[in-house]
Amino acid sequence: MNLDLDGKRAIVTGGSRGIGLAVARGLANEGVDVVIAARAAEPLAAAARTLAEETGRRVVAIPTDTGDDGQVEALVERTVAELGGVDILVNSAATPWSAGASADLAATSDDVVRREVEIKVLGYLRTARAVAPHLVEQGWGRIINISGLGARQANSIAQTIRNISVSALTKNLADELGPKGINVTVVHPGLTRTERLTQRLTAQAEESGNTVTELEAELAKNTLRRVIDAAEVADVVTFLASPRSIAITGDAIAVGGGVPGPVFY
Repeated sequence: MNLDLDGKRAIVTGGSRGIGLAVARGLANEGVDVVIAARAAEPLAAAARTLAEETGRRVVAIPTDTGDDGQVEALVERTVAELGGVDILVNSAATPWSAGASADLAATSDDVVRREVEIKVLGYLRTARAVAPHLVEQGWGRIINISGLGARQANSIAQTIRNISVSALTKNLADELGPKGINVTVVHPGLTRTERLTQRLTAQAEESGNTVTELEAELAKNTLRRVIDAAEVADVVTFLASPRSIAITGDAIAVGGGVPGPVFY
């Protein structure tokens, strides 16, 4: 299927590694020129060089802290200047949820929740707010927000709040922007094979004597009984970023390999 993406222009936040990098690669392979944004300049520049060499598309690295409204506005302004416009926004800039933090009520401080909302929810809001006028002006666009299956699981107060908030943001944007030609969706990955997971399991394998494959199999509790790769998440996001996804907006797409048992409707 031709996704009709050739010549489109995208911003991918969190684009230096993980799901964001995989999405940038997926879009570029379909003919999209891409701006990738992240806070750390050096790995971001390295990722842009690699993607440009792999795909033959224009890939521009713009260091950006999505926690800073001025930097977000500068990101969009420079994207328009560099690429001549913007058609697609993929929000993927977020830290792993409160990495290492306790998840129970007593240990969930105000600061933990504020940090999660500031980084993921408000960061996504800032980028959407800056990009939307350009999409509205041209009468077409796609916004895809990367959230997580933590929106459907009560494993952590902070994790659930931030992921549900991204879904709520998505639905509000979809209803407002839909009549203007813009589709907005949220994607919920589950456990995903990224550089971070591979590094973690490699270290565990060295300590335990098990292989990375064996350790992955222990973690894979989804319907498919295997860990989903970041590239497989990117395949779904790339479709959602395309004109072919016209019938999908405002909804959540789970890309975790299936959750055994519950019926979501």
